[in-house]
Amino acid sequence: MALKEQSGRLRRVLSWVPEVLLVAAVAFSLVAAHLHLGARWGLEGPDPAKQPALVLPPEGLDLRLDQTVAPVATPASGPPGDPTAIRQALAPRLNAPALGKRVGVVVTDLSTGAVLWRTGPTTVTPASTMKLLTSVAALDVFGPEQRFSTAVVRTGARLTLVGGGDPLLTGRRTRGYPQRASLAELADKVAAAIHRRWVRLDYDASLFSGPRINPAWPSGYVPDGVVPPITALWDDEGHAPGGGFVADPARDAATDFAALLAKRGLKVRGPIRAHAAPTEADPIAVVKSPPLSDIVSHLLAVSDNNAAEVVAHHVGQGVGGEGSFRGGAAGVRTVLARLGVPMAGARIVDGSGLARVDRLDPAMLAAVLHIAAAEEHPRLRSVITGMPVAGYSGSLTWRFDRGDPAGRGRVQAKTGTLTGVHGLAGVATDVAGTSFGFVIIADRVPAAKQLTARIRIDQAAAALAACSCGAP
Repeated sequence: MALKEQSGRLRRVLSWVPEVLLVAAVAFSLVAAHLHLGARWGLEGPDPAKQPALVLPPEGLDLRLDQTVAPVATPASGPPGDPTAIRQALAPRLNAPALGKRVGVVVTDLSTGAVLWRTGPTTVTPASTMKLLTSVAALDVFGPEQRFSTAVVRTGARLTLVGGGDPLLTGRRTRGYPQRASLAELADKVAAAIHRRWVRLDYDASLFSGPRINPAWPSGYVPDGVVPPITALWDDEGHAPGGGFVADPARDAATDFAALLAKRGLKVRGPIRAHAAPTEADPIAVVKSPPLSDIVSHLLAVSDNNAAEVVAHHVGQGVGGEGSFRGGAAGVRTVLARLGVPMAGARIVDGSGLARVDRLDPAMLAAVLHIAAAEEHPRLRSVITGMPVAGYSGSLTWRFDRGDPAGRGRVQAKTGTLTGVHGLAGVATDVAGTSFGFVIIADRVPAAKQLTARIRIDQAAAALAACSCGAP
């Protein structure tokens, strides 16, 4: 009887063993993970995220590491462009009274930059095609990953909001592309960093210098809501709630920031001052802009004049230490000359092309497109990819609805529009796979023919994409 009882107790004890071992294994794995025992004892394998080449394949899987994978497809490439075919495709559409008497046209082989056909004046008013120059210069100086910071620094109870020239900074969080930095996010960080109920607030927009309004712009641009004063600190580009722009975007951004701090329990006492940040101040919070490549794509896609001027100021600061209209124009010229762009006849006074006194040779714009597309300049590639696609995106979304339908999707171009000025500068791939750079700008369009002129230029670009313009 005693033997049977002992045997029963043993079976009951043994029945618990699997559960005990399972609990012990789980407990050990949790402790090991918490204390990183595997790494300490050298039992862990390589981290797939950091050392993917060292991770062994699963047992039984045989991988051949010496085989060469064939390309999925060869790059599209058509025959060399034929000047006669290009002229026959474009000339009938450009020989129109609606375009006026000054139509500058250049078509190039995009891969070599060789001019295949040109006609018209050697200098034109570029309008917003100027943004191509600004974008190339900025990407060359800073690289596509550059971000611009907006910071808050602290000295005792005084905070300073420091503008770093983020052209896309918003007041409140927004969704969409590119993902923008916001003053709301910055206020969250400040409220978490300091533990007091009140502060005083300054703002510093001294990164940029010189006049905030370009002297070459018509006097009505700012009061008519065409463009705001350009500054290193603003939110939502200085847009006023009722339309147009505020008179002082930097002060307005600081006022918005004070309101955001108040909502987080941090009251701002006293007046908000414009004052340079003390050198001894402690940085307590920062938010960063999207990468410059995203900023460039945005400003080209929607033709954002305000962002273009801020980016041009950065070029001036980066090249010559002067973040101003004058410094930006000089910086763009310096960078383009260094890249080998012909500068003869060029007059550059701003970054957006709003100034009617800007002058460019169409061949200069074509050279910029060739350089941006070249394999040896990968830093500049977002200039090409960021341009609107005809009939699909940005400022070309609702265009190319007339003319050859082959233009839709085969043309990417930057628009250029002022009263009396209409143009496109971009790239077109024809039906045979030949890629062209092209510039078409009419800068003496009759007042009553503005829409017709735009349509004619679209039709010409579409005809280039629709033709088989390669040499026979």
